[in-house]
Amino acid sequence: MPTVYLMCGRICSAKSTHAAALRRAHRAVVLSVDEITLALFGQDAGEQHDTYVARAEAYLFRKSLEILENGIDVILDWGFWTKRERDEARAFYAAEGIPAELHYLDIPREEWLKRIAARNRAVLTGEADAYYVDDGLRAKFEAMFEVPSPDEIAVRVGTEK
Repeated sequence: MPTVYLMCGRICSAKSTHAAALRRAHRAVVLSVDEITLALFGQDAGEQHDTYVARAEAYLFRKSLEILENGIDVILDWGFWTKRERDEARAFYAAEGIPAELHYLDIPREEWLKRIAARNRAVLTGEADAYYVDDGLRAKFEAMFEVPSPDEIAVRVGTEK
């Protein structure tokens, strides 16, 4: 039976890196909200960014069913930052009889801040096609992120200190 893997973690916690490793290990398809929104809007989505993200997520949920129906595992590479988002995703797939496995990328705050700085340098030099994370965006997502409870987590990568 195909499985959906939910990548959970803060910005720059290596969700995409872990998703790529899972893709190779399971011959799966990665569906990434950032990939879609960056391809369509670049860094310039502005005030509409949250709306575009919500639309992309809704589309990817529907598209994932098509892929899963063909027996291919799917990796949802976005943050699942809140318990509500995680619960809704699990319920969506449970209604279709599809197992959902949460992979939580858990890194110490100091390492997280170093990764943000490294990503920002790579974005500015054109080495990375990712969002630039300024202090406002970092603070916004840090405030909204809800650490998953142990019963939500199938796989924990890293350790929070």
